[in-house]
Amino acid sequence: MSAKSKLSTLILILSLVFLYAGCLAFAKQDPELKQCTHQCRVQQQYDEKQKEECVRTCEEYHREKKDRESLKEVGQDPDVEFHPGGELSECQSRCVGLAGEVRQLCLFRCQQKWRRDHASRWEEEGKKQSKEDAEDEGEEEKHNPYVFEDKHFSTAIKTGKGRVDLLTKFTHDSDILRGIENYRLALLVASPKSFVVPNHFDANAIFVVTQGRGTLTLIHEDKRESFNIETGDIIHVRAGTPLYLINRDDNEKLFIVKLLQPINQPDHYEVFYGAGGAKPESFYETFSTEILEAALKTSRDKLERFFDKQGKGPFLEASREQIEAMSSHEEGSKGGGLWPFGSESKSKSAFNLFRKREPSHCNRYGQLFEVEEDEFKRLKDFDLRVSYANITKGCMSAPFYNSRAIKIAIVVKGEGYFEMVSPPVSPKSSQEDSGGRKSGSRYQKISSRLRSDTVFVVPAGHPFVTVASRNNNLEILCFEVNIENNVRYLLAGEGNYVQQFEKEAKELAFKSKEEEVDRIFGNQDEEFFFPGPRQQRGRDYE
Repeated sequence: MSAKSKLSTLILILSLVFLYAGCLAFAKQDPELKQCTHQCRVQQQYDEKQKEECVRTCEEYHREKKDRESLKEVGQDPDVEFHPGGELSECQSRCVGLAGEVRQLCLFRCQQKWRRDHASRWEEEGKKQSKEDAEDEGEEEKHNPYVFEDKHFSTAIKTGKGRVDLLTKFTHDSDILRGIENYRLALLVASPKSFVVPNHFDANAIFVVTQGRGTLTLIHEDKRESFNIETGDIIHVRAGTPLYLINRDDNEKLFIVKLLQPINQPDHYEVFYGAGGAKPESFYETFSTEILEAALKTSRDKLERFFDKQGKGPFLEASREQIEAMSSHEEGSKGGGLWPFGSESKSKSAFNLFRKREPSHCNRYGQLFEVEEDEFKRLKDFDLRVSYANITKGCMSAPFYNSRAIKIAIVVKGEGYFEMVSPPVSPKSSQEDSGGRKSGSRYQKISSRLRSDTVFVVPAGHPFVTVASRNNNLEILCFEVNIENNVRYLLAGEGNYVQQFEKEAKELAFKSKEEEVDRIFGNQDEEFFFPGPRQQRGRDYE
């Protein structure tokens, strides 16, 4: 059909609509619409498709007119808006020569066509916006500044014989953990029969062996101190102390967790390699050649050949003979035997969590081993307690909180989940009231799945609980910072703090008789480790 013919058809339809609109305004049951559709069907010059289009036009105009009348009743302007520019403007320009209701219907038709043409695009944009809104909500739900997973570790060093993974700064995503911003956590993994070349770093450190057997050597000012290390050993390394390490096992990897406290820059430390050459780069080579020649009393050519020999990285493979020599009981030329086999029964720089020690809490639901400052004096430099919890599968720790200590925990083995009570946490800035509390809810439940190498932090005063999965025990290594004068307050089980309330305090606080309060808080007669939830609320984390 030609454009001229289409325009004639449109004008005819409009004429029919308004002709019968004027004559049948007072008829019942929408006579205007009925008459309009009847005239569409009896037009002999229309084919079936044109008749259907004519009927739709009558129906659409009738609905639009009703809407316009409703808008007039509430005082709103019902006139169809004229949109300049684009396809809609081109269509509306054809309506300019018309007048009154005919012009309004013409504009209405243009808008209806434009809406149909753009409906799919609007739908897609709506879906996209809904998806973005859902993602934003999901991000807020997922925002958890207390938990660090694999994605939060970066590989600082890696070769075929070992690697060092460094956890991001505790304040990387939020300043909510400013209390431990000057601590860093790193994981060292050494393959069987590997040797870590001599190095030092500008940070005080606590090493904890979580798996394997090795020998660690520290170079002090006037002696060499070596340790045959194994699972559970805690070693204190002062900043700047040269050290080297071997994995003396033929089959098992050596895993060491490091808690570091930088000296020069808050939350940042550097590793310096004295030995080495091209890889790792020895800091000796950074000096000018003239300085090295004078300091080492060696020619330039010999120095260049000497420092170019090593190029395999900081983790090297050692022979069985070399390993046996470094892990033997013989004293070095500068003195110092191997702990724990030296002349002293206990080294000042090392201590074992498990050897000849009873757990501080133990029942069939779990065990807790702890090392305090009075047992291992070097922990006092960090104001630190080191502990190791082994929660039986399907069981849980008692809910509790620390009065001063901030707990930095890393999962060594197993799976489970934890829950913590926190003030509201949001990735977006929010207003605070005069008391320092965020607006809205007073508390928020922080929860997360726990698996190997997951790190989670529990600030002082925050009640929390950890639960082992029903399939595996959950083993967690903990560093508790600010331990001096800290009090652990149990919230359930034997020794919970409610049991110490006076009668009147119990009744006022819980609006219940003392007997009922005692019954609720006395039902659990186990201490520190309990059977877990009958229906694991954290089953999604398993």
